[in-house]
Amino acid sequence: MPSPSLNAIAKKLVEKGKGILAADESEGTIAKRFAAIELPVTLETRRDYREMLFRSTGAMRDYISGVILTEETLLQSAADGTPFRALLADVDCIPGIKVDRGTFTMPGSADEKITEGLDGLRQRLKHYADVGAGFAKWRGVIAITPNAPTRNGIRANAHVLARYAALCQEAGIVPVVEPEVLADGEPGDHSIDRCAEVTAETLDAVFSELRLAGVDFSGMLLKPNMVLSGVRRRERPSVEEVARRTVKVLRDHVPSTVPGIAFLSGGQSDEEATAHLSAINQLGPLPWSVTFSYGRALQTAALLAWNGDARNIAKAQAAFTHRARMNALAATGEYRSELDIAA
Repeated sequence: MPSPSLNAIAKKLVEKGKGILAADESEGTIAKRFAAIELPVTLETRRDYREMLFRSTGAMRDYISGVILTEETLLQSAADGTPFRALLADVDCIPGIKVDRGTFTMPGSADEKITEGLDGLRQRLKHYADVGAGFAKWRGVIAITPNAPTRNGIRANAHVLARYAALCQEAGIVPVVEPEVLADGEPGDHSIDRCAEVTAETLDAVFSELRLAGVDFSGMLLKPNMVLSGVRRRERPSVEEVARRTVKVLRDHVPSTVPGIAFLSGGQSDEEATAHLSAINQLGPLPWSVTFSYGRALQTAALLAWNGDARNIAKAQAAFTHRARMNALAATGEYRSELDIAA
């Protein structure tokens, strides 16, 4: 039976002109980002960086509907002792939680990975709900190589995503289902046609497994890749072609009962991710709300401006606010590249 509360949370996360901030980087991922500014990764530097983002009040209040957190960050407090959850509540942002434990090589395959973390997930989700998480995220990755993906690789990841989603809804948490067909994997030279084919097959498998698991589509969100060529492909499709091909695959394979689609940025530059999102929304009306769930594509400019120095916080927050505003405009199809150039 559809859950009004899950549906309401899902709709709020994709409300017009807002999107989701993905601040759920693992220690390994955030170490790579901090390396760009030669900043050591410690509990304090991770806290200070995320506090800088969460205290960007204008951006968080006006353009961000929810934040995907790690378990560390969900329970963490700012330097002055204010819980991060309180900072998010002050700007009416829903806290979410990344619940997968990362990707591991599938047995018998050098090219494919499976996401782990189902063991003990029911108990963890109850705890996350008790401390205020309204939604969760689980990422499955599908690589395109000469030997992948296989039907087994797609099916296995789809099955795990469905089990995760069912457990989330049991706990009263909205599942964000993230099947990512990689644009920046190795070798990363596939065509946009190949990406469209694999994305379609992946979405078919995911929704087939979600149906079998009894997942209520009205109480979930989809976080897919856009249909892109590989990052090392010489021929680069236009913004309009990416939008057209992406919308066709989604219309053909995503049920209209899903309240919203929040794209990952997946190897795109900040400006590309924004331009593609805006072009997709310009092809509406679409049966779902379509917005962003970006991490790097929202944070890079702010990270570089911050540079680990408290004296740069205002400049970094201005950079973050600008990027969030650009993506909020894209979520309504109103972004123009001149707005970035003028900034």
